[in-house]
Amino acid sequence: MIAAVVSGIVFAVGLAISGMTDPRRVIGFLDVTGDWDPRLALVMVGAIAAYFPFVRIARQRSRPLFATKFHWPENNGIDAKLVVGSALFGAGWGLSGYCPGPALVSLGKAMPGTFVFVLAMLGGIALTRFLTRS
Repeated sequence: MIAAVVSGIVFAVGLAISGMTDPRRVIGFLDVTGDWDPRLALVMVGAIAAYFPFVRIARQRSRPLFATKFHWPENNGIDAKLVVGSALFGAGWGLSGYCPGPALVSLGKAMPGTFVFVLAMLGGIALTRFLTRS
């Protein structure tokens, strides 16, 4: 639990320092035909560069340091749920400039748009769980 909390704090601080909690930066990145802002791409490249070596090391281990087993993704297929979910995520991201992590970090700014986004996100999660119950 401590490792998860520390990881979350490091992630939140990284989002804040990089400016990725500002939806205008994300929308600027998605505006490839206008005033394009490459900062999000640079943050993504930096994140991948930092993450990649640790995944390589982890894949060689028999178990993680703070758990009994790894929880690697098991489903590698592309299905309707993945395509629809990705499209909804992308539409929400493009319209609002937020994805879930930065939106939660941005709640600390107490901006009304952020609260609306987070409420809509939680509503979408609840609706999805309700509709996909088996």
